[in-house]
Amino acid sequence: MLRTIDLTKRYGTRTALQSLSLHLPAGQFVALLGPNGAGKSTLFQVLTGMFAADEGEVEVAGHSLRRSATAALRHIGVVFQQMSLDLDLSIRRNLLFQADLHGLPRRLATERIASACERLNIDADLDRKVRELSGGNRRKVELARAGLHRPAVLLMDEATVGLDPKSRQDLLAALHEDVRERGVCVLWATHRVEEAEEADRVLVLHKGSLLADGTPADVGRQLGGATLEAGFIARTA
Repeated sequence: MLRTIDLTKRYGTRTALQSLSLHLPAGQFVALLGPNGAGKSTLFQVLTGMFAADEGEVEVAGHSLRRSATAALRHIGVVFQQMSLDLDLSIRRNLLFQADLHGLPRRLATERIASACERLNIDADLDRKVRELSGGNRRKVELARAGLHRPAVLLMDEATVGLDPKSRQDLLAALHEDVRERGVCVLWATHRVEEAEEADRVLVLHKGSLLADGTPADVGRQLGGATLEAGFIARTA
């Protein structure tokens, strides 16, 4: 569903991503684990077309981001680290606006909004302004918004920053459900080892390069640690 080939991105003399090649299939929850400054957010900005790579290719569901950006981006849903909702609009109006951007018929959009908000337990607040919501519920709105057009790939950039443990647990549970039920490919960027341990697969990014790739237990061994956390700290400290 998502492939990068020798992806390189530089800021002046600093290399943020170095010849990064990834292959992510459908129906897999993949954690992109890396310390602050590893290149996770840069990768997401390249994958979503906000930045252009200096070298390499990105393919989404078989479409080249460089040559067929509209077709590629149609298959992506994203939740960025910084919240991007309109605080003065209600949940419903934020989501309807997103549905309109994707050209969803109003009846279908209404059905999907109701279904997503019920699943995330925010259906009772549909007509409340976003600024009145807790941080956890704002994140749930962003997750609902990212999935309205039924993307094949969901990109989540440090999506649990600032959330309490219950909200973090709810958000992860909803994503794992999408992976199981719809075969979504999730790329979850985080610096929290405990979140990566719940993934099907872990990619460790450090200074723009891939250090390890495998199950959480395999990656711990690849990094030379008795556990994923021990290996991660030893190699990225």
